Amino acid sequence: MKKEIHPEYVTCSVTCACGNVFETKSNKNEIRVDICSSCHPFFTGSEKIVDSAGRVEKFKKKYGMK
Repeated sequence: MKKEIHPEYVTCSVTCACGNVFETKSNKNEIRVDICSSCHPFFTGSEKIVDSAGRVEKFKKKYGMK
């Protein structure tokens, strides 16, 4: 490999919107995410609709769902 062209691989702090913080390795010092394994519906078993643009309500209104 060529020397001095690769980014530095450091310990990274990942912060979720739910407040969960964990560490991993990356070339960035800090990463912010919207959903992590602590709050994702697949892992928690709870149904939570993540909708930032109102698409779910638009679909329900269009097809007459309640």
